[in-house]
Amino acid sequence: MNYRILEFLHENRGKFVSVQDIASKLDLEPGKVLETLEILEDRGYKFEKSGKGYRLKEPEGDLSPSKIKEALETSYIGCEIYCFDEVDSTNIIAKELAEDDAKEGTIVIAKTQTRGRGRRGKKWISPRGGIWMSIILRPDIPPAEAPHLTLITGVAVAKTLKREFGLDVGIKWPNDILIGEKKVCGILTEAHARFNTIEYIVVGIGIDTNVDVDLFPEEFREGATSLKRELGRDVDSIDLIGKLLVEFEKVYDDFRDGRFPEILNEWRRFSRTIGSYVEIRKQLGEVVRGEAVGVNNEGALILELDNGKLRKIVSGECIHLGR
Repeated sequence: MNYRILEFLHENRGKFVSVQDIASKLDLEPGKVLETLEILEDRGYKFEKSGKGYRLKEPEGDLSPSKIKEALETSYIGCEIYCFDEVDSTNIIAKELAEDDAKEGTIVIAKTQTRGRGRRGKKWISPRGGIWMSIILRPDIPPAEAPHLTLITGVAVAKTLKREFGLDVGIKWPNDILIGEKKVCGILTEAHARFNTIEYIVVGIGIDTNVDVDLFPEEFREGATSLKRELGRDVDSIDLIGKLLVEFEKVYDDFRDGRFPEILNEWRRFSRTIGSYVEIRKQLGEVVRGEAVGVNNEGALILELDNGKLRKIVSGECIHLGR
C-alpha cells in the first residue's frame, strides 16, 4: 500500500492531491491513506501540505528524478526514480517498494541517510555530498547466485570511475571500491527469496563523491577517501549517476545472458585482494589469515593458508595486510 500511494504522488509530483482523491483513485479508505502518509513521514519521506492536500517533496537543487532522467540513457534501469533529502536507508525503502511490486530497475536515491548500513550490519556514514542509491532487480536466478550481484556491481562502479576520471581504481573483495588503498565506495546486496526462488534483489551503492572525509568520525577517516579529494574538484553527481546506471545496465544484461565468467574475469583484473596477504574476520569471531590466490566461479575467495592448505571463503570482512 505504501508503494501505491508513493507511486500515485510520484506520478502527480509538482501538484497537490487531496486525501480524498488518493483514496478514490486507489480504492482506499481516507483514514487508511492518512495513516499511511504519517507512517511514510516517520520513515523520512517529506511532503508539502496545503489546503489542497499533499505533494511529494523532491530534494532541493539538482538531485531530482527529472534531472537524473535527462542524463539517463538506459532501457529499464531508472524506469522509476525516487529521490529524497533524507531517509533512514535507501535499501530499506527499496525493499518496501519491492515488496509492493515495484518494477525492476526502480531506483531510490537520497542526499543523506540516517541509518546507512554496510555488510554485516556495520554503520555506513552517509553525509551530504555523496551518492546513496539502491536499485531493485528481479533476476531469474537461483538464490545461490545472488552474491554474484555484488561482484557485478563492483565491476560496473570500477569501470565507470576508471573511465570517467582515470583514477587508480581497484576492488577489495567482496564489496569495496578503492582508489589506491582507500575506500571510496561500498556495495550492499540484499536478496529476498521464497520457496527457493528469488523474488527481488536490492543493490545498495554508496559513493563518497563530494564529501569532506575530514569530517568523518576518526575510526572511519583513515581508510576513506572521496572523488573530490582525489580529483581536487567537485564531481557532477547527476552526470556520474547517469554514467554509472548505463554501465550497470550493460553489465547486468551480460549477467542475465549467461556471461558471468567474462564479468568475473573483469573483476579479477580490478582486484586488489588477489595477491595480497589478508585477514578474514568471520561471524562468531573466527579469524582466518592467508594469501588470496584467486576468486572462483562462485565468487568465493580462495586463500592459501600459512600451512599451505587452500580454503574457500564465502563471506566475511576482508582486511589487507600487505602484498
